[in-house]
Amino acid sequence: MAEDGREKKLKQGGMRTMPFILGNEICDRFAAAGFNANMVSYLTTELHMPLVESTNTLNNFSGTASLTPIIGALVADSFAGRFWTITAGSVIYQLGMITLTVSAVMPALRPPPCPDTETDCQRANAWQLMILYGSLLLTAIGTGGIRPCVVAFGADQFDLSNPRPKPRKWSFFNLYFFAMGLAVLLALTVVVYIQDNVGWGWGFGIPTIAMFMSVVAFVVGYPLYIKLKPGGTPLTRLAQVVVAAFRKREVAQPDDSNLLYVNKEMDAAISTAGRLLHTNQLRFLDKAAIITDGDVTESGEPRPWRLSTVHRVEELKSLVRMIPIWSVGILLVTAASHNYTFAIMQARSMDRRITRDFEIPAATMSIFGVASMLVSLGLYDRVFVPLARRFTGRPAGITYLQRMGAGLAISLLSNVASALVETRRKSVAAEHGLLDRPGAVVPYSVFWLVPQYAIGGLAEAFGSVGHMEFLYDQSPESMRSTAVALFWLSASIGSYMGTLLVTVVNDATEGRWLRDNINRGQLNYYYWLVFGLQVFNLGYYLVCVKFYTFKPLEVAGAAAAAAEEGKGGDGGDLELSQADVEVESRAAA
Repeated sequence: MAEDGREKKLKQGGMRTMPFILGNEICDRFAAAGFNANMVSYLTTELHMPLVESTNTLNNFSGTASLTPIIGALVADSFAGRFWTITAGSVIYQLGMITLTVSAVMPALRPPPCPDTETDCQRANAWQLMILYGSLLLTAIGTGGIRPCVVAFGADQFDLSNPRPKPRKWSFFNLYFFAMGLAVLLALTVVVYIQDNVGWGWGFGIPTIAMFMSVVAFVVGYPLYIKLKPGGTPLTRLAQVVVAAFRKREVAQPDDSNLLYVNKEMDAAISTAGRLLHTNQLRFLDKAAIITDGDVTESGEPRPWRLSTVHRVEELKSLVRMIPIWSVGILLVTAASHNYTFAIMQARSMDRRITRDFEIPAATMSIFGVASMLVSLGLYDRVFVPLARRFTGRPAGITYLQRMGAGLAISLLSNVASALVETRRKSVAAEHGLLDRPGAVVPYSVFWLVPQYAIGGLAEAFGSVGHMEFLYDQSPESMRSTAVALFWLSASIGSYMGTLLVTVVNDATEGRWLRDNINRGQLNYYYWLVFGLQVFNLGYYLVCVKFYTFKPLEVAGAAAAAAEEGKGGDGGDLELSQADVEVESRAAA
């Protein structure tokens, strides 16, 4: 039986599963990008919503879509498992896309067309808006099942305890972001062009078909997947630690941490890669692991609401220690949110001609950010890592915290470029007497927007990938889906912060900065404000990194052998995480 089980395991997982898992992710991202990239144009030109309202609607939708992954992660980690959570999320997402596509095709579900010369167009009524919000809500719920689980499910397919791993070729997170970027690139070129030149029915219909293909591709790979059993609800374990520590708040703290409760058998299912060791931070939580009268039953079993193991206490400590650095990603998303709203409105007002008969769609300008990210990811492992390794001696070149910090610094330049280009665009509009003609084309090339997009893509290749690596690596083993969800939670809060920032700025300036007629607005001032917030964010990050303590992990047996080699994988070529396999270097990072 043992041999049969081992043979089955050898036939599952590894690189053979990546076409199905990443195929699902590529189709999902293609569909999402095809919907979102040009959605501000759909809301303003088809549903006739004002610019600020449409911007806030999209920011709120993006925030909700990044908040639901927390729920999806808890469902996956607690009882459903990652495969079924991804499958259910994909089906729900598909329903939302079908609803939005139908609303774009049926005239009764949108207001009548409005000529470009009209300024007082009939807006969407309550019924039409309800259909819109319902479809967006379904896609947001579906996203909650997909986003937090794909990364962790992909990582599940590679066995870190394999003592004979093959040489690595790609960082798993680089490959994940590369797949997402490739999908977005296709959406920004193909789908946006169809939306602008063929119609919204086909423009939404093609992503809907792609999403259906992603569900089929993912389910077809079912026999090949390694499907780990859920480790039980992590929230319950965390709550048990808090309750046990509170009950013993008056109990004296032992000087020797070896006196705290340890139960390897009890923690076996949630510490397959090694147990968390005791740390001296947040010591008041250690009281949950102090053995007192009544903590253990007559049969020797601990009462979980009265006594927790050191490993479970350290799970909670790890999450608490991550919060400051996790929060840095919020403003990073807030700063980037204008690339899909205000920057598109800028592009629509600029000269977008490539040839005499062809002009680039405004929303397609985002392609330069995606292309920059793809090129950066491609060069990162092949050029940057070998070069950095010569100076640092680290297999991965730099730590993920250094990578994230570089991304934050680079993002500052993107905001500077945005402000400078908008200042010049307005100047050209004034020179040609176009300030009061918002529908006119300003004779200023749209390709002046390329630097801000390109720098933003480079910043994402460093900042976002480093952020996800940090969260995945430093989270407790049994909460990996939850850790990835934290990444999207920061994106959610960042999107809501974008909404709040736009609203506050619009109210504080009495509408002078962010006008529907951007030629008369002061969008460049808004960009400088975001730059200032990013400077503060970078300073905050540097302070957080200085005082951060990495989780200490006890690695034994074959897992230690794999970690020592700095490689992992069940016949795969992926490095799951820099710090997963560099245990020795954590304390020195």
